[in-house]
Amino acid sequence: MKEKTSRPRKTHRVRRIILIVSLSLSLVPLSSYAQALTYPGNASFADRTVGWLRDNGASGVVNTIENWYYTHHAPSAQAPPPDAIPKAGAAPIVIDPTLPNLRANTAPTPTLPNEGQWIPGPASSNAQPALYTSFVQPDTNYPSVIAGIALIRQSQTTAHLVAGTRQPDTGPWPGQARVPADDVAHLLATFNSGFKSKDITGGFYLNGQYSRDLIDGQASAVITADGRISIGAWNAGVQMSPEVTAVRQNLHLIVSKGTQVPDLSINAGGTWGSSRNQLQYTWRSGLGTDAHGNLIYVAGNGLTLETLATSLVRAGATTAMELDIHNGQVNFSSWASNATTSTPTELLPNMTTSPDRYLSPDQRDFFYLTVK
Repeated sequence: MKEKTSRPRKTHRVRRIILIVSLSLSLVPLSSYAQALTYPGNASFADRTVGWLRDNGASGVVNTIENWYYTHHAPSAQAPPPDAIPKAGAAPIVIDPTLPNLRANTAPTPTLPNEGQWIPGPASSNAQPALYTSFVQPDTNYPSVIAGIALIRQSQTTAHLVAGTRQPDTGPWPGQARVPADDVAHLLATFNSGFKSKDITGGFYLNGQYSRDLIDGQASAVITADGRISIGAWNAGVQMSPEVTAVRQNLHLIVSKGTQVPDLSINAGGTWGSSRNQLQYTWRSGLGTDAHGNLIYVAGNGLTLETLATSLVRAGATTAMELDIHNGQVNFSSWASNATTSTPTELLPNMTTSPDRYLSPDQRDFFYLTVK
């Protein structure tokens, strides 16, 4: 199974800058830093360090450094390296009129091998694919940027939300902060959730337990008892009912009624996070649904909030929200299972965390899907 032990140089550099500058400004006793480094749950040294700095008065410094770095280090204008391009593998490329035509208006031209082609993933019990994957180049100015896309047939899957060991931060929460052992053999996909609780105003709800109030208008991923995820603005498109088992809020919608929400590049009033966050060229992820009720996950490195939204619309999303951002926080694996093993495959080959990340206790909350 693939292990990820290295990170891109630029991520090392920005994390190092944040650490040096912020530690020099912080007056918090370093004993709390030692606790952050040893707290249970999977998280990298860089993630633990930056999280500790944010939690101890240096959030503004961290945001300033990240904004400066990521907005001034645009992706390459060259074609992506071969090892960053998803491979089709043994699965046949499919032509299905019910799937979005990703090759329409593809730019730049010519397209990369398999760009915009749908590759079927694991099948459900009816022998039909429950998941398809593809990728596009969403930024005409930076052809090196690739957005991976996963489309999931919700009629064939059951969605689950899992609380981590540290997120949300109002625990303790039931469970072991990982995919339950009994569900591993039925896994279809695992993927990241949204921002940390401290960085948003929205709430979190899981099986009758709240972490802060659910806020009107906030973008919300809502799971109901039938195992489906709906995406919408709270109390304007989705709402509480006896059937709701989980709600994960994160910022505001970035796609509504099939179009990109206006003013994503302006971010008035911090609608989509801290100032200039939306302009950073960084790892981003988003989740939406299409007109057929399919679930759509999009992720890639070097995305701005606008190119993330563009990719979601291109994949057919009628409603969508941003999930988490930055290196190490964006991960999606599809899972193929047989009688003895379950094998994960990452949506993009340059995702920087282990593909089986959520089989071990994790500090962050996350989603996983099982096949019905």
